[in-house]
Amino acid sequence: MSSHTVESISARIERLPVTRQLSTIRLVIGAATFFDAYTVLAIAFAMPVLVREWKLSPTEVGMILSFGYIGQLLGAVAFGWLAERIGRLRVLWLTITLFVTMDIACLFATGAVSMIICRFIQGIGTGGEVPVASAYVNEMVGAQKRGRFFLLYEVIFPIGLMFAGMVGYFLVPAYGWKAMFLVGLVPAVLMIPLRLLMPESPRWLASRGRLEEADTIVAAFEASAEARGAVLAEPRLAPQLSKSRSEWRELFRGIYRGRTLMLWALWFCVYMVINGMITWMPTLYREVFKLPLQTSLAYGFITSACGVVASIVCALLIDRVGRRRWYASAFALAVFPLGALALSGADTVMHVLVLVSLAYAIVQTIAFSLYLYSAELYPTRLRAFGTGCGSAWLRLGSSAGPLVVGYFSAGFGIGMVFAVFACVLALGAAVTMLFAVETAGKPLETLSP
Repeated sequence: MSSHTVESISARIERLPVTRQLSTIRLVIGAATFFDAYTVLAIAFAMPVLVREWKLSPTEVGMILSFGYIGQLLGAVAFGWLAERIGRLRVLWLTITLFVTMDIACLFATGAVSMIICRFIQGIGTGGEVPVASAYVNEMVGAQKRGRFFLLYEVIFPIGLMFAGMVGYFLVPAYGWKAMFLVGLVPAVLMIPLRLLMPESPRWLASRGRLEEADTIVAAFEASAEARGAVLAEPRLAPQLSKSRSEWRELFRGIYRGRTLMLWALWFCVYMVINGMITWMPTLYREVFKLPLQTSLAYGFITSACGVVASIVCALLIDRVGRRRWYASAFALAVFPLGALALSGADTVMHVLVLVSLAYAIVQTIAFSLYLYSAELYPTRLRAFGTGCGSAWLRLGSSAGPLVVGYFSAGFGIGMVFAVFACVLALGAAVTMLFAVETAGKPLETLSP
């Protein structure tokens, strides 16, 4: 009978420093997430060309953008559930295979219907990859280093969004919209190191009773740390953890009910606004302000770049500031630039560019770190599924955002779009201040027994 326990495996992980092996894990998973982000936004930079080439109506544009997010909703829930049963790495392999395959299919789309179908199926893969990857990375590191370690991985997502803007700016005017999807094929080469270099999550293995396998992986981490001169402290065991199997109903029981509802509200509010803005802005610059294609794409890239800078600042500071205080402040601050656009009617393009970029940068710090926060609020037996269900509301918000932009800009002008977004962010600030739980610096097993 093994002397190892779930608690001892977790305690040994908690005391580990960030080794070269852990950094390699972050790098490889980060590369997959980078192209997941690129794939999500690629359509936004292809759209200004497709609108004219395929003579798309505003409704068709909204459906192409929104159905990708609906697919992501299904993928986040389904693959999150599957990751609790067959493991984090197997599911990551499946999701990457799916979204790369559909990237190829998008190259052969000939109109709105075929693109909607391709983006919907592709969304299932992209929707599943990030929550499962987030659970995996979160489980590999201790509490004191978790925020910075995880967010320096997660910052790769907004960098992927920015990269989509760069590719759109330089390649789409010269080579057409298909260039966006050709670049998206790069993740195919990532599947080899993903299989060869990545160990399964020892916390997940331990939670499934596979304690010897978990011990082997943690022992390798410990040997790597000691080989580099680290002196490991004695493990400090957490209180005995629940031995119950994962069950979806637990999301709505005990302490997890309030956390689940709070997280769903935050996911929806953040992504309705952020993806409503970022996916439509290049098309709005082109169609409303009549800017040249390259200028429209450049302005979209500027907004994405502002989000990356703000995300890096957040990654470096959020462990000190705390999740709850950061989110409440960011939600409230972002209301002001969007409110200013609503009151002014968004009458000049520079006015829109500056204030949208400011609001996007502020809200992006919440968006990219919510995977960290969600994974902290659930136990290992629920972590991937709970994070996946939370990020399903990301997809609902993301699919609603472009539809809101299309509806209000057509009927009331773009100033009303920004008024709606400001109200949504104000709601997010209220939910955070009333219901958010602080998690900074606390072991996962203490936060979520």
